[in-house]
Amino acid sequence: MKNIQQRIRPLLIKYLALPSDVVLELPRITVIGQIHAYIENHKGLALFTDEELRLRATKGYIQIKGSSFVLKMMLPEEILLEGTITDIRFISE
Repeated sequence: MKNIQQRIRPLLIKYLALPSDVVLELPRITVIGQIHAYIENHKGLALFTDEELRLRATKGYIQIKGSSFVLKMMLPEEILLEGTITDIRFISE
């Protein structure tokens, strides 16, 4: 079943002009300077402190480090983070 999905997804992206982040279940991260990060299509909150945010993703975690973090908005698949961002990493499982 996974093999079929792996073959179909590129075709959906190419011929139906569907966004690759949606079809491939990839997170979308929009960063504004060092003060805001808007993360879409995550799989849940794993860790939050005033210096680190870790979100579950399809293939691991998204880790954001910095200082003075505040969650300005949190929806099931969207988060708006405010603070001083110094590092963004993707961590494989």
